[in-house]
Amino acid sequence: MGGTQGPPAPATPLLIACALGIERLALRTGRAGGTSGPVSVIRTGMGPRAAESAVLRALARDGAAGAAVIASGFCAGLAPGMHPGDLVVADETRDGAAVTVCTGTGVLVDALTRAVPGRTVHTGPLTGSGHVVRGPERAGLRATGAIAVDMESAATLRTALRTGPRPVAAVRVVVDAPEHELVRIGTVRGGISAFRVLRAVLPAFHEWHRSLLLPRR
Repeated sequence: MGGTQGPPAPATPLLIACALGIERLALRTGRAGGTSGPVSVIRTGMGPRAAESAVLRALARDGAAGAAVIASGFCAGLAPGMHPGDLVVADETRDGAAVTVCTGTGVLVDALTRAVPGRTVHTGPLTGSGHVVRGPERAGLRATGAIAVDMESAATLRTALRTGPRPVAAVRVVVDAPEHELVRIGTVRGGISAFRVLRAVLPAFHEWHRSLLLPRR
């Protein structure tokens, strides 16, 4: 007789954090994909402090302690030639002197290329800011080597790791860029394009999530 098997190992939860209601709407109504565990999409509110508080609350819930975390939503592109609707996959996030290295960047790039064909995927440092970045300030951030900026990703990932080791990543959709600066999200073509791209990324997030459970060789 065969030995008695124990219960299956619990699936790793996935927590997706975004700041704005329009971002959460896109992520919750986009195409689904096969998951490897429970998935939550939370709206943190704008700014680093709001992101910190919301992520701490979310990871303190029952069953969320070991969750993998993805920061997502819109961002401002810093590199010349970027366009609304381009994707940014961070290899690291920067928050003042703190640097957070992201997990599985290559897996995400490949998955996003399949999920959103025809869209350019940029990889590099994603820097944090406490305010919306406009005009000449972009050039200063670009000079540091960053390719994009947003207000919440760095704080989200830094806070997630502060609560314990876990896989973390940041994927953003460019909503404005040096040659395509927007005044208000959703009122011009660039904002609509970015919203549509954000709706398409969820299968790539699920593929990244599944890859975390594969045995390492």
